[in-house]
Amino acid sequence: MDGAPGKRSFWSAVVADVGPLRRSVDFRYLLSGQLVSGVGSMLTEVAVPYQVYEITRSSLDVGIVSLLQLASYLGLGLFGGALADAVDRRRLVRFTEAGLAVGAGAMVVNSSLSRPALWPVLAITFLMASFDALQRPALTALLPRIVTPDDIPSATALNSVGTTTSMVAGPALAGVLIAASGVRTLYAIDVGTFAFSLVMLWRMKAVPPPADAERVSVARVAEGLRYARSRPDLLGTYAIDIAAMFFAMPESLFPQLATHLGGPTALGLLFTAPAAGALVVSTTSGWVRHMSRKGVGLIFAAGGWGLAIVVLGLVDRLWLAVAALFVAGAMDMVSGLMRQSIWNQTIPDSLRGRLAGVEMLSYVTGPLLGNFEGGVAEAVVGLRPAIAAGGVACVVATVALAAAIPALWRPVVTVGPAEP
Repeated sequence: MDGAPGKRSFWSAVVADVGPLRRSVDFRYLLSGQLVSGVGSMLTEVAVPYQVYEITRSSLDVGIVSLLQLASYLGLGLFGGALADAVDRRRLVRFTEAGLAVGAGAMVVNSSLSRPALWPVLAITFLMASFDALQRPALTALLPRIVTPDDIPSATALNSVGTTTSMVAGPALAGVLIAASGVRTLYAIDVGTFAFSLVMLWRMKAVPPPADAERVSVARVAEGLRYARSRPDLLGTYAIDIAAMFFAMPESLFPQLATHLGGPTALGLLFTAPAAGALVVSTTSGWVRHMSRKGVGLIFAAGGWGLAIVVLGLVDRLWLAVAALFVAGAMDMVSGLMRQSIWNQTIPDSLRGRLAGVEMLSYVTGPLLGNFEGGVAEAVVGLRPAIAAGGVACVVATVALAAAIPALWRPVVTVGPAEP
């Protein structure tokens, strides 16, 4: 009996807390729907660069896909955040999920042609990124409204478990399906997963806007930007994530790297490995809710990501590349848990949608620009030097930003409960 409390303390500090799943039926609906649709989205995320590379044989063209996506996020991200503060967040997520399903269906049609064209892939990718830009702030702002403030860190970790499970299962399945039946099957499965998610979203209760909500306007967007500017710790999380992903995001090079390591099956493993590392961290994330200096965890995780990408650029065997990406994914998940906890625990509910729009721009801008930068660097210096040099630049940038932003080293101060 004397050892029981110690055992409970050990497990609570390691295993992800599933309490929010027991206490919130809406969180169960949301998590299950996003888990399933996330698998489908990852199938499409692998299918698009593979299909573009198959058509053009250019890593730079794969990087251009990321620029199109970035244009969508930059154009609609802040508007989507303001919209999430002004309307029923569940309804907004439902509408955009339906739009994403239509986009996946259009991908099925194009890939069914005897000679699939490049321009529909680019146009549909732009359209789907636009719906995603409107959806992500609402999803982020929805979570703190369907769980209690004390459950936010645990719900964030469980949400990450769902996301990383999708990211592990999706690419692994994608590699097998591409080799067996081509990309059309991947897009068709994506359509089906969106249908399931829509059913789950329909079963959730309405999530009306905050009591002080106002109509979407430029002034409301500006208010969110002013708040972000007033918080050096938030700006620090944005800056470190953007720098790490810009310099050391190698996904646009995966199709080319896979040609040296085993083809489509290797491609699936390259996309799966980071998610597998992230999944291990998210399922052992009970320690997150006990950590007060989350900015410190973010700094070390971003540096660890960069070092792992350096290793990826130096190795020439598939298992070593997979191992490096596994570690990179683990570090990225630690960084993500730190950022999400800071955001969700310290931002007032009336500003969460708009700040989620700002956050979305930070965490999509880095990877998308990084994919383009990777394609350009590969064209200039070659595949492996481009990857390794990006990892070195990530470490240098992280150290510089950590030194320049002292607020990242301070404990997190939690805001009060959200008011419906």
